[in-house]
Formats: sequence, structure tokens, C-alpha cells
Amino acid sequence: MNSSPAPCSRSWSISEDSLRRYVFYASENCIQELLSASDSNKLGAGNGNNNNDGWKIVANENGVEISKRRSGSLHTFRSRWLLKSVSPQQFITVANAIDAAKQWDSDLVEAKYIKDLEENLSIIRLKFGDCSKPLFRNREFIVYERRETMDDGTLVVAVASLPKEIASGLHPKQNNSIRALLLQSGWVVEKLDDDSCMVTYVVQLDPAGWLPKCFVNRFNTKLVMIIENLKKQVISCPTTNVVT
Repeated sequence: MNSSPAPCSRSWSISEDSLRRYVFYASENCIQELLSASDSNKLGAGNGNNNNDGWKIVANENGVEISKRRSGSLHTFRSRWLLKSVSPQQFITVANAIDAAKQWDSDLVEAKYIKDLEENLSIIRLKFGDCSKPLFRNREFIVYERRETMDDGTLVVAVASLPKEIASGLHPKQNNSIRALLLQSGWVVEKLDDDSCMVTYVVQLDPAGWLPKCFVNRFNTKLVMIIENLKKQVISCPTTNVVT
């Protein structure tokens, strides 16, 4: 996927079938990357040192481990934590509730579905406002979301930006926003004994436009805040309302 921050002056109009086939192919790679990140050592391993996959732990707060590794000129961030007495279905129900996303990410001002390609495959617009933190201020993302259940019951949600030309054809960029790229992100939720789960969240983004390096590299601070808010939402979610 092209990560150049240069503005896009072209838009492509493609059929829904072509869009579906592109997203399915692109999301396969994203899913494999997410599964690889979730398998890379276990929670608490490494003790701040680089492991053999290049991940380095940069924070460990309230049971949430944050690590990062360099991918070209950008960093990929990963968070992992254990949720006790919470099923994977209960977590994913809350994490994927797009209408409630603003409750656990205060920087998000709008999230809406643009198109459903299949039951588990959607196109979504995410909008962050002028009061958001610098990394997301006035940023807009047009992303696909694919939801899969692996053979062992592990739930995976893969999210990444569409190429800017395709995104522009689906939803023209607003003049007051910067269209950034979510290069790779998503959840891996593994079922454990006693109906608990291990959650891994991975994200790599190109914010587009110049930002001081410290803002990008302090993304772990935002991750801790999001995860704390999300944990509260999940724990308060009645299990009787979970859709499997």
C-alpha cells in the first residue's frame, strides 16, 4: 500500500465486485501480520529488551503491555492485555460497536459505515476533529474492516486504509481534513480457560503531513488511555447482550 503523504489528485471508480476482491486480498496479509504479532512471545516476555521479532516493550501499566518496532520510517505499536472473566465475543462486541467508539476514544468525532461488502467485510470512515491530539488532529481515514473467526476460535478484526485513489472515489476528501493512512491495525482475541481472553491490538499509521517525531513516538500514551477506557466498557457490558 502506498504510504506517501503527498495529496491525492485522482480518484478511481471501481465496481463493488472489484472492491470486494481487492479488500479480501489486502486483508489476508493484514490478518496474517496480526496473528504473527499476537504469537510473538507472550505477555510480559522481553522485560524491555528487543526480542527476535524486533518488538521492544516501552510501557507496562495496569496489566497492559505496550511495545513497538520499527517498520521502515514508521513504528508499529502493539498492546496486549489479559481480560479475566470476559469472553472473546463480549470484547469484540464492544470493540466493534462503531456507534459507541467515541466512548473509548475521545479524539474520534465521527465513525460511520460507507458500505457493507459482505457480512464480515465493511468500508468505514473515521474522522478526528481539530480538538484531537496532534497525531490525529483533523485527520480522516477511509478503511476496510474484516472480521474472521479462526479454526481455534481466535477472533481477528483487520482494519487498514484503502489506497487514496479508491478512497477518493468512494468518499471525496473534505477540504478541512487531512486524509491519513492507517497502514495496518486490528484486534486478535484469543480464548483462554475460565472464559477469559488475551487481547492483542496492533496499529501502524502514516499521519500524513509533518509532525514532530515526539508526537508520533508517544503514541503509546494514547494507546494506554484508549485501552483503559475500552476495558471499562467491556467489563460493564452485560454478557446477555453479546452477539455470537
